[in-house]
Amino acid sequence: MAVKESTRATLARRVRRWFLPIVGVLVGVLVGLSFFTFGYANGSAYFGKDPQACAQCHAMNDQFTAWSNGGHRHVATCQDCHAPQDDPVAWALDEADNGFWHSLKFTFDAYPQNIKIRDKNRKVVQEACLYCHKDVVDKTEMTRDHSEGVSCLQCHSEVGHER
Repeated sequence: MAVKESTRATLARRVRRWFLPIVGVLVGVLVGLSFFTFGYANGSAYFGKDPQACAQCHAMNDQFTAWSNGGHRHVATCQDCHAPQDDPVAWALDEADNGFWHSLKFTFDAYPQNIKIRDKNRKVVQEACLYCHKDVVDKTEMTRDHSEGVSCLQCHSEVGHER
């Protein structure tokens, strides 16, 4: 019985001796790569409202050019339409989520040829439309019942990004 206890204690010491340093090194490498990628991709630019931040990535050139030609260029930036309004926690979570996917796709050059908006982001855009145009929408007689899931983007998909 004493031999088994001694073997367990020895094994536990070995695990403590090697496990924590290995985990520490791996965490350090992950944190270092994260900071490197954030710096290399000029990640801090995404915390502002300058549309040039979105144009940093060649995959967004068409969207940036389309926004530059659109009617909203004088009144709305990328953040105004593509980030939650008036809720800093929702904004930060949305930025973190989108930032993760953007940096992953940027790092591995995995952007599709035709960029498609995710359903989650489509909802954010819909809320942004209503945030700015609620008075107009409230006064407009809708041709369909709202319970059918009418979205501004069904009819106005090119307003922010004219083609």
